[in-house]
Amino acid sequence: MTPRIYWLASYPKSGNTWMRILLTNYLRNADEPADINSLDGGPIASARQIFDDNVGVEASDLTQDEIERYRPGVYEMISAQATESLFLKVHDAYTYTPDDVPLLSKTATAGALYLIRNPLDVAVSFAHHSASTVERMVRKMGEADFAFVDNPHRLHNQLRQRLLTWSGHVTSWVDEPGLPVHVVRYEDMQADPVATFTDVVRFCGLDDDSVRIAKAVDFSRFDRAQAQETEEGFGEKMPLAKSFFRKGVAGSWREELSEELATKVLTDHATVMRRFGYLTPDGAPVY
Repeated sequence: MTPRIYWLASYPKSGNTWMRILLTNYLRNADEPADINSLDGGPIASARQIFDDNVGVEASDLTQDEIERYRPGVYEMISAQATESLFLKVHDAYTYTPDDVPLLSKTATAGALYLIRNPLDVAVSFAHHSASTVERMVRKMGEADFAFVDNPHRLHNQLRQRLLTWSGHVTSWVDEPGLPVHVVRYEDMQADPVATFTDVVRFCGLDDDSVRIAKAVDFSRFDRAQAQETEEGFGEKMPLAKSFFRKGVAGSWREELSEELATKVLTDHATVMRRFGYLTPDGAPVY
């Protein structure tokens, strides 16, 4: 079987949707920007719909551990049925099932784009997205058992997604043996979107067409997405959040994160932050 799935993997609020907008505009190569409510790379890999459509039993009849035992096979089926590359959004950390099988099957995986963002900015953006407090999000980012949709007594439209800590999420993907991964920093997408997206196109084996890439980048500008959300709304916005496309600015944490909370983020994640250029050698934030 030829693996067809490219995972668009990230901790929440790290640029995943922006990458989907870029890829959608590039792949469609249309004369106007893609509708943000009709993007490629969806539904998310944890969508209950994907599971129920590909397994002979509904997820609602299974425990969370039982669901995870089936999920690798679901992605193998999707990959086997595909005739071209698929780009699937995923927020799960790269974890293993209770049977010690990769949740996101390597047999189905052509590669992974791992979107990473300064966790100081992630904490603020994640809090706004979740209509929660920054204090809570900073704490959750440091908890190894943090998971989305982990209440077994409620029926959600998504399956459980184990996020781990922010650092654990990053390393689960980038350090997984035998997994082709291309790391994309959110800040590089802002600073030089054409060069950054060109590297993405090449990693995914797509046509390296500079004109097409430049058009996709222009059509995917943050202000265009904001304008679309203002005019039409955005289906992926959490119900209590004011907006999905809020600021999209590197370093905005300096205006919204207290010194105490910033210190906790640095304490919890300094090793990985330094590894990916978010801290200077003496421990000062770069962005």
